[in-house]
Amino acid sequence: MMSSWWMAPVSLWLQLGLVGAWIGLIGLSAEWLYRTKLASPEVVRKVVHIGVGNVILLAWWLQTPAWLGISASIAFSAIAFLSYRFPILPGINGVGRKSLGTFFYAVSIGLLIGYFWTIEQPEYAVLGVLVMTWGDGLAALVGQRFGKHPYTLWGIQKSWEGSFTMAIASFIVSSSILVNVQGNIWQSWIISLAVALWATGLEAFSKFGIDNLTVPLGSAAVAFLLSTLLFLG
Repeated sequence: MMSSWWMAPVSLWLQLGLVGAWIGLIGLSAEWLYRTKLASPEVVRKVVHIGVGNVILLAWWLQTPAWLGISASIAFSAIAFLSYRFPILPGINGVGRKSLGTFFYAVSIGLLIGYFWTIEQPEYAVLGVLVMTWGDGLAALVGQRFGKHPYTLWGIQKSWEGSFTMAIASFIVSSSILVNVQGNIWQSWIISLAVALWATGLEAFSKFGIDNLTVPLGSAAVAFLLSTLLFLG
């Protein structure tokens, strides 16, 4: 009994320590880049976007309990929302435009963990978060740097280069997770393609940063529903 009592707190504290250390490293790196002006504010924002999103992999690997992930999501959602009004996170929100994207991002992680962790299928939460993490992050960077062919959708300007990057990154993320979980079978590849196309469409509408909510939730939902239909069928 003493052994099990001792191991549970150590395991939980280890999880908190690893996640906290990772987020702290990302935060310090972002602030350093922002203050030294070695990178533009938008690049700094995407460094945080990609870095923080990968915490979901730690949570999956460490089998972090759902309540802990949800609690962290609530805390970061509150901080992100307050920073929208006050200069709490200048390195993240100093891009010269008002957006609730960071807030939506934190909320989406909490919602995905809250649902898929409780039904013991965390891979779909991981898929949704990482599609947003890598797909949207890389699409923005590529679009701004190499976007030579713009298009306008619902009053929002995007580039074909950025959207193509979103589709490729989303497909790579989805297939990597699904092939690892489901196996190297045709269903995994078809579902990954569907997720990539759906996520790219959702990302095209990013007004007010709403894509930080619709892309992860929509990607996870499509992967989960298609997996259920194809494997039950």
